[in-house]
Amino acid sequence: MKQHSFPFSLAKPLALLVCILLSLSGSAQQKAAITRVDPTFWWVGMKDQNLQLLVYGPNAGTFRYSIDYPGVTLVKTHTVENPNYAFLDLTLAPQTKAGTFTLTGRNGNQKLTRQYELKARTHEPKAQGVNTSDFIYLVLPDRFANADPKNDAFKNMADTQADRSNPFLRHGGDLKGIQNHLGYFEELGATALWLNPIIENDQPLTEEGGTQRSAYHGYAFTDHYQVDRRLGGNDAYKKLIQAAHTRGMKVVQDAVYNHVGSNHWFIKDLPSKDWLNQWPAYTNTSHKFQPTIDPHAAQADYEVLRKGWFVPHMPDLNQNNPFVANYLIQHALWTVEHFGVDAWRIDTYLYNEDEFMNRCNQALLNEYPTIHIFGESWVNNVLAQARFVQNTINFPFKSNQPGTLDFVLFNAINDALNQNFGWDEGVSKIHQTLAQDAVYQDPMKLVTFLDNHDMNRYFSVIGEDLNKYKMGMTWLLTLRGIPSLYYGTEILMKNFKDPSDAEVRKDFPGGFAGDKENKFTAAGRTERENEAFNFVKKLAQYRKNTPALHSGKLTQFVPQEGIYVYFRHDEKKTVMVATNSTDKEAELKTERYKERLQGFSKARNVLTDQHLNTLTTIKIPAKTALVLELQP
Repeated sequence: MKQHSFPFSLAKPLALLVCILLSLSGSAQQKAAITRVDPTFWWVGMKDQNLQLLVYGPNAGTFRYSIDYPGVTLVKTHTVENPNYAFLDLTLAPQTKAGTFTLTGRNGNQKLTRQYELKARTHEPKAQGVNTSDFIYLVLPDRFANADPKNDAFKNMADTQADRSNPFLRHGGDLKGIQNHLGYFEELGATALWLNPIIENDQPLTEEGGTQRSAYHGYAFTDHYQVDRRLGGNDAYKKLIQAAHTRGMKVVQDAVYNHVGSNHWFIKDLPSKDWLNQWPAYTNTSHKFQPTIDPHAAQADYEVLRKGWFVPHMPDLNQNNPFVANYLIQHALWTVEHFGVDAWRIDTYLYNEDEFMNRCNQALLNEYPTIHIFGESWVNNVLAQARFVQNTINFPFKSNQPGTLDFVLFNAINDALNQNFGWDEGVSKIHQTLAQDAVYQDPMKLVTFLDNHDMNRYFSVIGEDLNKYKMGMTWLLTLRGIPSLYYGTEILMKNFKDPSDAEVRKDFPGGFAGDKENKFTAAGRTERENEAFNFVKKLAQYRKNTPALHSGKLTQFVPQEGIYVYFRHDEKKTVMVATNSTDKEAELKTERYKERLQGFSKARNVLTDQHLNTLTTIKIPAKTALVLELQP
């Protein structure tokens, strides 16, 4: 079928209009058909009884549609500029039974039909959410483990290459490879998996700086309703989630609303010129978040931030278009219901339209009250971060997002590890950041981290200093929030983004056939790597089994002379974390902390299992964080 490609981004509005008119003329010459309906199927018994079907095919928008099925009412049919589209508003009555109905379209003597399935909802686990008792492990699927080399590449896809020797091409990791290592995650103490996007990225190679690069990262969707075949497809994703649930683990979906890939099927045949954010000439987002919080901001700056494109090969969706908004929201609900994902991480959150995001978040929360939603808003101060989450500040716009990735605490931890102690430096940064938690309705819902797929590797940033590594890891696993760990950080994988992101997205050693080393096993790791792995494992397992540590109240004391002390406590247990960030051993006199030490005279060092028979004075080695379970 010939597709009518509307130009975008670089096109001027007049040129767009001409192209649309030409498209209308060309469509009339094609044989009418319905080639796809999105969502691909739906369920009876959903709380929201409304459903909008996108009906697509040559001249599909020129037909009058009807449905004859008990409980299903076709309320309205919408047409758009492109005659290949129709949008059908349906309502599903509460008593509607699962089954298949016929969608019938008529245009004079012409008739189109399409079967559409309404499924019964299952009772399998879904939308369980993640919370402070969890420890999230972030995986880049293409770079983790390859269980099926037969799906590494396909000749009928836009990118036909797979080559592990080339850092910019696909390497062949897949979902079955991840599933095969669920035991590894369990051993480490991880309770949830966050996968970089698994949705189809059928993108051609792009050229950057003279180098061809693939969309192995997953952030350029080309078909919302298909998991990428090179990862194993929809069936492999469902099996992975079911296997994870069987082990008591959860799965976080990585969602992208802001943009799609330039090879997305509906970009090739754009429904209307306002499906995308259009500019007279290509306009990139400024990446400057300030206009979202600045009471003096120019509207032009706000528009460029929100409506400018992320990159030229990722068209920017216009979420103010009601059909775009419905399409994205329904896909989110479909994904949770069909695959059973437990939480929702939102890419490039701050670039999305505010009202759309609140509407989408609320749709998920209405249908799945226990789901957790946390977005990526890459900002550098607490005020800006609070703007994109449920907060206590009198912003003109109030976000309903429950959580967010805590970039501000990430920056503070890095400063604490790389700066000498001072009034506003070193560990003072952590204390000052947490001291501002009152801006969040619930700071415990923030997701914390030390690095991720877009950043320099943690171990490299701290100068490959194992003592610093342990300090930062201790803070990650004992401070407030929901901790997440980037794959390989537990085995000291390192590198900087220079010259490209591929440098921090290396294959996990042992995940691919022919690997000389297998870091999934203790025997395959070096002594230093095992020291790091076992450190994370011990603390993560202790955290998992200690509610006071993961969900108790946090009480922190102002750092003095490079010593930072805080407590995690509930009615049953108190854990003291005492950090000496200096280069010399410290002798900590504890009189100052008596409000939290009252009733305790001894402690067990959680990391060494050594016992302290007095708490009057505590010796802390240089660059060390002690985790002490207090005892009467």
